[in-house]
Amino acid sequence: MNRKQYTAIAFALVGAAALSAQAVVAKDLTVAVYSAFTTLDPYDASDTLSQNVAKSFYEGLFGFDKDMKLVNVLAESYDVSKDGLEYTIKLKQGIKFSDGEPFNAAAVKANFDRVTNPENHLTRYQLYRNIESVEVVDDATVKFHLKEAFSAFINQLAHPSGVMICPKTLALSKKEVAFNPCGTGPYVLEKYNPAEYLVVKKNPNYWQKGLPKLDSISFRPVLEDATRVAMLRTGEAQFVDVVPPEHVERLKETPNIVVDAAPSIVQRQIYLNNTKKPFNDLRVRQALNYGLDKHAMVKVLYKGFSAPATGVAPEGIDFAKQFGEWPYDPKKAKELLTAAGYPNGFTATLWAASNSSANQKMLQFLQQQYARIGVKLQVRALEAGQRVTLVQSVGPEKSTSQMFCWGWSASTGELDWVLRPLLATSSFPPANSNYAYYSNPKLDSLLTAALKTTDRAEKTKIYDEAQELIWKDAPWVFLVVDQGISARSANLTGFYSLKDGGFNFLEADLK
Repeated sequence: MNRKQYTAIAFALVGAAALSAQAVVAKDLTVAVYSAFTTLDPYDASDTLSQNVAKSFYEGLFGFDKDMKLVNVLAESYDVSKDGLEYTIKLKQGIKFSDGEPFNAAAVKANFDRVTNPENHLTRYQLYRNIESVEVVDDATVKFHLKEAFSAFINQLAHPSGVMICPKTLALSKKEVAFNPCGTGPYVLEKYNPAEYLVVKKNPNYWQKGLPKLDSISFRPVLEDATRVAMLRTGEAQFVDVVPPEHVERLKETPNIVVDAAPSIVQRQIYLNNTKKPFNDLRVRQALNYGLDKHAMVKVLYKGFSAPATGVAPEGIDFAKQFGEWPYDPKKAKELLTAAGYPNGFTATLWAASNSSANQKMLQFLQQQYARIGVKLQVRALEAGQRVTLVQSVGPEKSTSQMFCWGWSASTGELDWVLRPLLATSSFPPANSNYAYYSNPKLDSLLTAALKTTDRAEKTKIYDEAQELIWKDAPWVFLVVDQGISARSANLTGFYSLKDGGFNFLEADLK
């Protein structure tokens, strides 16, 4: 063999080694998120972000696609009894939890027995308390017995909290479950610090062939909006959720970055305490709706990436009815306040649900807007612990809340999970999220009737009547419906935002 042949072979070996190295380059994704995590136990989470990242480990019987349409996940099919009290679900077979144990009907029963036991004090108890019992028919069949007919039950099971946790993990304490995730999902835990990072790595035994495509995902809480955006621009992160509208145009001009914006089902409102003066007067509540320029809000705060609310629930929620926005009419607002006995307006406190920079700007905007009709607002942005103490855990008798601004997305995709938790008398905090303490016996009866019928036309008629009643009663100031804005590196595919404010990364890949 001559020198030229040796040289050619050497170059070939070097080239092959380089190609081999490229082939095994790890696909590690970094995601900058807007908040710290509260828990990795979806049954005990009330925030969208914590439920989002839990998709690394967990899957439910049902779920939603990008358009909020129901899809089967761990369930193969289901049947409903004629009286609507029994749901029999066939399960997919051959699936294992990440600890090697089989997924079966006994595991389904163990999970829902846990959440429906009030002694476990899980946040999502209220969502699933309508389950009377869960029966194991055989390994691949489970039957849910309900306390009363509930036509939105499959949507309820598709909620991101309704996941399958390994039975052995369920035997741990509540705190240990939150730090030791184990499910049927595409990833397993590598390391976790709630305030700083969550790192997950590929589950090598995941049941869906060819998935996941990434080797790891690092979720990093970054509260400052500008810092998250900067991480994307420098390549330190490849996906940023909740992009501030004011950063969109600059990001669009940045090479190799893609900005995605689409209508969501996240609607924002100001909850007015209907049990206290002056908000127990319909005319005052109407005045606050007329006295706010929502188009200015869309332009100033959202840079066009939202739209005024036109109903109790936004389009995209099944059975939602749209009425057209409350018009901006400050003259009518002042007339209503005068008729209610407040010719010079009044003073009130307005709280925001978090102390993010976006909420700080919203408080200032609302303060300026309402001053024009004589309503003087003392504003305060609450930290998470303050929100729980002052709003989420307080009944009407002890509540000091007057006006409270927050958003809501019905992650069941169905109207029940807007009206019942936010407006039913039984949903006063701490039981659920009726932060307006609104009570209307007529509405309560309509909500019950809607869940008892399986006739879609009848259900639509009932829900239309319920929404018309609420819209006229104006228990809230109806604000805006968000657009979901996220941004990603151009080489990241299959990672997208959902209409409920969540995101999906099952098929995420780095090219």
